[in-house]
Amino acid sequence: MLCRRHVEKFKSAVFRLTWRRCSVTRLLIVAVAICAFSIFYLSYRLVATQTSTRTQNPPRPSISCRDGLQAMRHNPNDHTLHSNFRTGKKVLVLVESPYSDSAKSILNTLEAVRMDYKVETVWKNLPMFTHHDKGKFSVVVFESLVAYTRLDSWNRQIMDKYCKDYGVGMIMFVQPMENVGTDYVSVLGFPLELQQNIRLKDYQLDTTSSIWRITRPGEIIHSVPGDDWTVFHSNHSSYQPLAKAVLAQSFWDDQEYIDDNMTVVPVVRDCGLIDNIQRVLFGHGLDFWLHHLLFLDSLSFLSGGKLSLSLDRYIQVDIDDIFVGQTGIRMEKPDVEALIDAQTRLQSQVPGFHFNLGFSGYYYKHGSEAENEGDEYLIKNSNKFWWFDHMFQHEQAHKRTLEELEKSMLKSYAFAKEHNIVVSQQYAVAPHHSGVYPVHDSLYDAWKNVWDMRVTSTEEYPRLHPFWRRRGFIHRGIMVLPRMTCGLFTHTIMMENYPGGKEHLDHSIQGGELFETIIYNPVNIYMTHLSNYGNDRLALYTFESVVKFVQCWTNLKLQQVLPMQLAFKYFDLFPEEKEPIWQNPCSYKRHIEIWATSKDCNRLPKFLVIGPQKTGTTALYTFLAMHPAIMSNYPSPETFEEVQFFNGKNYIKGLDWYMEFFPIPNNATSDFLFEKSATYFDNERVPMRAHALLPKAKIICILINPAKRAYSWYQHMKSHQDATALNYTFYEVITATEDAPSSLLDLKARCLQPGLYVQHLLRWLDYFPTRQLFIIDGEQLRSDPVLTMTHVQRFLHIQPLYNYSQSLRYDPKKGFFCQVVSEEKNKCLGRGKGRVYLPMEPASDEYLRQYYKQDNIALSKLLLRLNHRVPQWLQEELRN
Repeated sequence: MLCRRHVEKFKSAVFRLTWRRCSVTRLLIVAVAICAFSIFYLSYRLVATQTSTRTQNPPRPSISCRDGLQAMRHNPNDHTLHSNFRTGKKVLVLVESPYSDSAKSILNTLEAVRMDYKVETVWKNLPMFTHHDKGKFSVVVFESLVAYTRLDSWNRQIMDKYCKDYGVGMIMFVQPMENVGTDYVSVLGFPLELQQNIRLKDYQLDTTSSIWRITRPGEIIHSVPGDDWTVFHSNHSSYQPLAKAVLAQSFWDDQEYIDDNMTVVPVVRDCGLIDNIQRVLFGHGLDFWLHHLLFLDSLSFLSGGKLSLSLDRYIQVDIDDIFVGQTGIRMEKPDVEALIDAQTRLQSQVPGFHFNLGFSGYYYKHGSEAENEGDEYLIKNSNKFWWFDHMFQHEQAHKRTLEELEKSMLKSYAFAKEHNIVVSQQYAVAPHHSGVYPVHDSLYDAWKNVWDMRVTSTEEYPRLHPFWRRRGFIHRGIMVLPRMTCGLFTHTIMMENYPGGKEHLDHSIQGGELFETIIYNPVNIYMTHLSNYGNDRLALYTFESVVKFVQCWTNLKLQQVLPMQLAFKYFDLFPEEKEPIWQNPCSYKRHIEIWATSKDCNRLPKFLVIGPQKTGTTALYTFLAMHPAIMSNYPSPETFEEVQFFNGKNYIKGLDWYMEFFPIPNNATSDFLFEKSATYFDNERVPMRAHALLPKAKIICILINPAKRAYSWYQHMKSHQDATALNYTFYEVITATEDAPSSLLDLKARCLQPGLYVQHLLRWLDYFPTRQLFIIDGEQLRSDPVLTMTHVQRFLHIQPLYNYSQSLRYDPKKGFFCQVVSEEKNKCLGRGKGRVYLPMEPASDEYLRQYYKQDNIALSKLLLRLNHRVPQWLQEELRN
């Protein structure tokens, strides 16, 4: 597009020329100049009109929508029509620093909508873009447009080629540059100019764009935050405005005065006509609420629908503490009537909507005369609402036994029956979230026994903040859904007392946190309280306003279904959340407050022996248990000395089940507890689970020659009369091909996979810092356990050091060290330990040497990087 300043300069020059005395020739020149200017100016107006970047001010309707609907309706676009099936559903985010505010806002948004992403800094080499001829990323996001233009030529070529070959689009944000002022800045390599540090008003989206899916354009935002906006100028047809706004300030530009009320472009789409790469460029970050919607729609459009969010949003509003509250703040009859009227209005906008009332019958009619009349009117109209049990006396579940909880729930059951309250949703909520998470198993059992309850909700899993990380889980057959807050609490009952006042509440509704929860989450369960519906009735104002605002600016379909249906929908969407992740309750103050008082985090182990199997873990377990300052777990009737909590079906039994394997600190001689489960080492999910519960635990593993370990496992299975081990030689097992029987492939995997040590160690190092990991040379543990145990004690910081030289003695019959019982007698491991096998056949030995060669090389490098001594067996392997 032509810059306005150029036009003004041309007009000024012609004006000055016509006032001079001039010859006929000069007059002819003036006439030609006027004609040229006319053609020039008409061309400028035509281009300006076509590009829609500098038009007259549009009309200014109110930001609010009449009846919650915008004047110009816009249907959501289906971006799957041009989907590229050669790319994965992942976003590559390139940042200058992952700790900058702009980078964190991008990553937080992606995390909030649960999009998979990889973040890299632009100063490093770019990641691998493809895998098996399929693109890994469907969209590339640059925190800074300038960072893209400053990529070195090699990386720039790689990036552009990938985007062209795989049809991948880019999203770019323009960060404010220092010492630029409001001058025009050219974008290197593009027919595009930027103008920065601009303040805007009257922001409006282009209604004709095919990008909009969640976003519903048509309205105008008059007040636009920030004075550091960037706007885009170009006369190339590849650039199409996605939004336009009006300058909210006057300024001098290139020595000339530029008036305000000029229309500019703050967000632009590059259609790819220049280099075959589609882009969306943002002239401001995600701190402007509307840009969240534009960002999500751009991801959807540029990915061909692969990163599209569903338009369905399910809403449930719980009103906890019905009948609970001090006299003077409870609901009266007019408040109940207003509640019914508001529900009727909301039902016209949110199909199936009902307020969900949680009652505590003990407090029925415990208020003033007017408030008691309100209680009676609620009961009289009980059939208009949904109801759930909120504990008879509003008691905290984690402080009650199973018998006490069942007794309370039976009273609630009787109260509901007496007052004709229908409780058929199989849904309940515990006061203060007590007992839901951290779980109190007695609460879950009582719910099932009395109410046949199947669904509940909590804010506390995995923790309260940030709200977009709240998740669901299933425990003991009860589905726990994430619960959101709307900014209203028991103390926010009057607008004048609301923190920040009405302006702050409206900010949350109009693009702030409450609005974002609906945008980000397909399932939204909101917690409110009885007092929020009396007094100033802030809850009615809040929910009616946010529903209206959502329908004004989005194409989302708000609806409500029964809690059971809601839970099924949630876990259909997020099946990976069915299994909970148990965390340490003592690492979060709110969790400690709602955890049973009889429980103690000192009952959790201080360190873990993680394996792998057949490396000497049982011997290490025995030596550790000899230490007077260390205590092991109680034996399991199924798995003997191993608990095997983090890696198998025992994990879903919960934290209470796990803690029962450890002594109560007050009754124990030591609180330095540990457990050994040799199957932890190579299980993919164990490091994450172990870190969630025991983030400060120390980790000990034992490594021997992986070929020796594989052969030992085969012989172990053979000694236990495993049919596959008995029917196949060791060489046949380790060389089995993919078409072999599944039992043979399973045995092959258990022989070979644990020995890929570096792969498994790196997975543990993803969660635990190096200082918490200790690697034992298994050959040294066997030949010199005294020295090894001295190193282990120093790693654990156990004082005083235990003298193992007086407690261990080599037993020539067994071929390894045993515990000294008396001068003549040793206590050795069982008959299954220390077996002597026939030597491994040479073919198997050579096959395994080649199989583990690359992994052993990588292992030696890792150990050196971790400042661990390279074991003698590994040095010998690398010399061969």
